[in-house]
Amino acid sequence: MGTPIPCSAQEEHIFQSRHPAVPVPDITLPDFVLQDAELYADKVAFVDAATGKTYTYAEVVRDTRRFAKALRSLGLRKGHVVVVALPNVAEYGIVALGIMAAGGVFSGANPTAHESELKKQAEAADAKLIVTDDLNYGKVKGLGLPVIVLGEESISTAVNWNELLDAADRAGDKLSYEEVLQSDLCALPFSSGTTGMSKGVMLTHRNLVANLCSSLFGVGPEMMGQVATLGLIPFFHIYGITGICCATLRNKGKVVVMGRFELRTFLNALITQEVNFAPIVPPIILALVKNPIVEEFDLSKLKLKAIMTAAAPLAPELLTAFENKFPGVQVQEAYGLTEHSCITLTHGDPSKGHGIAKKNSVGFLLPNLEIKFINPENGQSLPKNTPGEICVRSQCVMQGYFNNKEETARTIDADGWLHTGDIGYIDNDGDIFIVDRIKELIKYKGFQVAPAELEAILLTHPSVEDAAVVPLPDEEAGEIPAACVVMSKGAEESEEDIMEFVASNVAHYKKVRVVQFVDSIPKSPSGKIMRRLLKEKMGSGSKASHFHK
Repeated sequence: MGTPIPCSAQEEHIFQSRHPAVPVPDITLPDFVLQDAELYADKVAFVDAATGKTYTYAEVVRDTRRFAKALRSLGLRKGHVVVVALPNVAEYGIVALGIMAAGGVFSGANPTAHESELKKQAEAADAKLIVTDDLNYGKVKGLGLPVIVLGEESISTAVNWNELLDAADRAGDKLSYEEVLQSDLCALPFSSGTTGMSKGVMLTHRNLVANLCSSLFGVGPEMMGQVATLGLIPFFHIYGITGICCATLRNKGKVVVMGRFELRTFLNALITQEVNFAPIVPPIILALVKNPIVEEFDLSKLKLKAIMTAAAPLAPELLTAFENKFPGVQVQEAYGLTEHSCITLTHGDPSKGHGIAKKNSVGFLLPNLEIKFINPENGQSLPKNTPGEICVRSQCVMQGYFNNKEETARTIDADGWLHTGDIGYIDNDGDIFIVDRIKELIKYKGFQVAPAELEAILLTHPSVEDAAVVPLPDEEAGEIPAACVVMSKGAEESEEDIMEFVASNVAHYKKVRVVQFVDSIPKSPSGKIMRRLLKEKMGSGSKASHFHK
């Protein structure tokens, strides 16, 4: 991504937030988000949209403490990683906060991941414990780690969640308690980062508290306890756990938890739970605009004030269509990445003089953050209205990639700037626009798919000589993974066989959905795959086989 070259102070184009700095208290993330919870003891913090199961603030505080104590009694020590492979459930926030309160490190994993992918994450994170549910227990039971299982079913080879919490009540308080500091790690989400393969992102309590202070700067006391937020974006994703669970708990709102998207259930939950704020991905916005099922519902009953889209770019036509159909609902966009969490927001509080950013921008820079745009070739910072690689500096920047000094040094420079791999610019009003990605990640329905990972799997097939994976635009998914494959002489497999081969080794969202056999993969002199050429070739509609969704 280019090593920045030293340049004189007056040449540096560094942009600061137009909003005044906000203080960041020196407390842990669980203490920060549950501050003053006793004033809202009987208020619902989490409700499961499907089952109606609820947890009040008093219960969240109680069970976070019980779980933290139970983990310490199981031998969890400061810095130990716990992998959580759960769908969005009402207990999820309690699980994550309990791990952090015990001094452990929460590492969310996609519960739909393949057994081999969960094994890879547990090993890469040096996990000491797994938390899952009865449905996914089969995938993790062979990892040789103790497993805590949520659910009614009791599994003899695992620790039952309810029994564990009850045991914590009976246990004495003699456990040695290690003080948890704000500088300690609290989360290790896995991200494909600004390049290729999945890496553990080391985040401290301070990283996440600082990010919440910045992203919630516009929320006044009059909003406390007032907002019902939809919890549909996966909680194993950093935006799900911090931007939805932690932010809502901090503001004493209600999280309406949804384990999976089904349009009728979704609309029903929005209406019955009186959801005000719904962070969703573009494919759901597309369904709301185009699917006839929406007409079955009385949309006048919606209490929805705003939707937020952050995981994937939103097409301008889709934005306009949504605004026409839901005229009273604000469409907010945000920009962030696992290595930093939230960086920009499009909507502040107009009553406090926070303007609304322009359409199709990702918004203004949050307080306490600095940003610059550099020429990727020589590292020089660029003036306004000039696209360059976005670099950000703040207290929210990750500590680095776990056990990967090389990638860390490539991503965070000596002056503390995080190089995002995204190309964008800032205009005269301080609104930021994303133009392109240097990084080659494919965003399938908001999920990150690393071409390098799929290429590695393709190359394990005995008949595949070479392969390259590129994104192709897709109206429903945003982008889909497409593969150009060079087959060995005499190979008999069809394109469909190759797609099935990849599908049997990866999670659903990582499947290669288009395969095209080619004679060779174009590469640069240094051996890099020339993806742009391949995208243009595949996009021009030459012969390819498609995977049915």
